[in-house]
Amino acid sequence: MRFRRKSNDEGGAAVRRWFLNWGWIVVYGLVLAGSVLVIAADGHEPIEESQADKITLTFRHFWIKEHDRQMLSIVEDVVNEFQQSHPNVKVNFEGMDQTVHREQKLKSEMVTGTPPDMFVLFGGAEIEPYVRSNRLMDLTKFVDENGLQGEFQDLHLWTFNDRIYGLPIEGNAEPLYYNKEIFRELHLDPPQTLDQLNRAVRVIAASGITPFALGNEERWPAAIFAHYLMDRYAGPELINELAQGDEDQSFVNPGYVQAFTHLEEWIDQNAFSIPANDMSTEEAIELFTSGKAAMYLNGNWDINLFHNGKAPAEFQNQVGVLPFPALTQDGEKSIAGGYTIGIGLSSNLDEAKLQPALELLRAFYTDEVQRRIVYEALRIPSMKISYDAKKTGPVFAQVTRLMEQSPPSFVPYDNVLSPEVNKTFLKVLEEMIDRGSSPEEALEQIEQTSDQYWRLRRSSAPEESAWR
Repeated sequence: MRFRRKSNDEGGAAVRRWFLNWGWIVVYGLVLAGSVLVIAADGHEPIEESQADKITLTFRHFWIKEHDRQMLSIVEDVVNEFQQSHPNVKVNFEGMDQTVHREQKLKSEMVTGTPPDMFVLFGGAEIEPYVRSNRLMDLTKFVDENGLQGEFQDLHLWTFNDRIYGLPIEGNAEPLYYNKEIFRELHLDPPQTLDQLNRAVRVIAASGITPFALGNEERWPAAIFAHYLMDRYAGPELINELAQGDEDQSFVNPGYVQAFTHLEEWIDQNAFSIPANDMSTEEAIELFTSGKAAMYLNGNWDINLFHNGKAPAEFQNQVGVLPFPALTQDGEKSIAGGYTIGIGLSSNLDEAKLQPALELLRAFYTDEVQRRIVYEALRIPSMKISYDAKKTGPVFAQVTRLMEQSPPSFVPYDNVLSPEVNKTFLKVLEEMIDRGSSPEEALEQIEQTSDQYWRLRRSSAPEESAWR
């Protein structure tokens, strides 16, 4: 048998066939091995690297009520847009009942130093303890670096020792809304004084209509009536002196006794919807929009419920807007309101979360977002922007016209008082509505709580004067 020696061409063809069949696997293995060696030398794992870059921000809000639906939608859009432009950041956006968040959850988290990364809160006395305990991030540099200095309507509720610890996202006003049709049918003029308002209450109640729709389920709505009467009978300065612990002043004073006595008279006249303490805000508004109540005293945040699906289509054209009546014809008709609702950041944010959190915060404070807050949520903008009030509907347009007249304003008392004193303030009003406390007993309880609070603060904080 004869064997033929393979030619060079035949040998090369065999090698090429082998490489095509198996060689690429060997080459791929060598490349992969080399990549692993390089990654290992740098101390990285390719899969773990993408996971390590993921950042989660926690953000708690309390826009969960029906009247907050539009506001929530705006904020969700900002958060979603931020996540799309920051694919490595996940925002855990959690809604919680306002009272539970403010009075329970956040307080305990601030004690332990474990609050969410970002959260909605109220400025003023409520955040002062958080500032003193270094739980809120100082945003003064953020405001300066982002050109926001001078862009807000008012930052005094967020400023302590010339440092900024939160930013308001919306303003509010608390006028008196009244049903013009009911007033016309009962031959009543819009009340300008408390005497005129008293007469309206008597006439309306005698007609079988509830004078004031009040849903005090959350306890703070009754405080609006109380702080207006306290302001009218005692003036605007006293509450600030009491809120700052002035030892020469007392909640049990002639002006406040008159105010609480006036409130008691309205309770005895069935001026409020029954049972007010068990009624929600939404139920109270339904009484107003259905014509079963003639007046409603609350913030502009409820206006969008005046023309929702439950309200008659023409109702918003029947609503008039007034400042709460003055004590006398020439008296001051100041309006309770301010820029109390805003966003704060935890001072415990680590380095990885800090920049994304600040970028998300900045996204809320733009002209576009502020205009949406006006046009869609019917809220007063916290920033100095231009907008057309005619596009907001007849009720909110009246509120803005009222504000443009520049009436004096004061911060609602439940935002001025310390949380401890405010808790008693709301409790005694609840008791009065249930006819369980006299005006003097109610004010004495507030005074005792205030005295205890200030004695404790003075004994535990030698630097107290720096915060007053």
